[in-house]
Amino acid sequence: MKVLVTGGSSLLGRTVAEQLRDRGEEVFLLQRRAGAPGFAEHLGDVADPATVIAAVAGKEAVIHVAARVGITGSWDEFAKTNIEGTENLLIAALAEGVSRFVHISSPSVAHHGRALVGIDAEPAEPELARGHYAKSKAQAELLALRANSDSFPVVVLRPHLIWGPGDTQLVGRIVARARAGRLATVGTGAALIDTTYISNAADAVVAALDRAPQLRGRAFVVTNGQPRPVAEVIAKIVTAAGLQPPSLRVPYRAAHFGGKVVERVWDRTGRDDDPPMTSFLAEQLATAHWFDQRETRRALQWAPAVSLDEGFQKLADWFSRQSTAEPH
Repeated sequence: MKVLVTGGSSLLGRTVAEQLRDRGEEVFLLQRRAGAPGFAEHLGDVADPATVIAAVAGKEAVIHVAARVGITGSWDEFAKTNIEGTENLLIAALAEGVSRFVHISSPSVAHHGRALVGIDAEPAEPELARGHYAKSKAQAELLALRANSDSFPVVVLRPHLIWGPGDTQLVGRIVARARAGRLATVGTGAALIDTTYISNAADAVVAALDRAPQLRGRAFVVTNGQPRPVAEVIAKIVTAAGLQPPSLRVPYRAAHFGGKVVERVWDRTGRDDDPPMTSFLAEQLATAHWFDQRETRRALQWAPAVSLDEGFQKLADWFSRQSTAEPH
């Protein structure tokens, strides 16, 4: 099968592409910058219709991973990549006669600020989603699901907090803050959260591709199914990097209020670096969010192969190799 994977430079996109290639699929990547040896690359932005049309031509399946992520940036920037980019891919895929489409979304599309405890994949609600990223991904998910049909099966996956060796998002940001002495526990640190080890997330994406005709029109949250206290997850990550877990604690109300102040400062000054705190980040660090995985596993015929503890050991081994490889 000829498969186009967008966002091939991301941790998830690259891992999915490698898994598909290793099992014999013909894999093509659409990404903004070159740098994926062993793969045919289409270079460009998903927001550019001409680039997308050229990339989709001749493909039988599309896995759409590319997205603007993060907590800074204007609405227009998020909408251009996440909404317009998804629409461009759907239009091109439909015109090309692509036989299946897997859209990577986020559990944040159904998060309204309250705790998410043992729930399934609730409907995406752009008007209630919090922040530019979540709102834009919610709109993109609805576009993808509306395009679903018998001849164009669309499956949506919402992997939650993907991490693993080489991760520059969750792991990279936590470790960078720990090294700079800016990492703190918000609230008690006892809120239970789900996370997803990278190879498990990629396995689920491949399973969704395989079962797209049977699962068309549906959305699934994907996690390891092992909720842990947020303080424990953070401690495991920084310990894997050879650092000490944070000793500083910030009350939730103080973090949430401070986040709102920081957001206004970043908006007014146009800064694009990561702020030390935002109101959404404070909510995420102090609010439980874990999910019932029974239907996801049954429908995808998938289960995580790597436990969280095995994943943390793999992460520690990776950091150890990185340290050994660094010049002294």
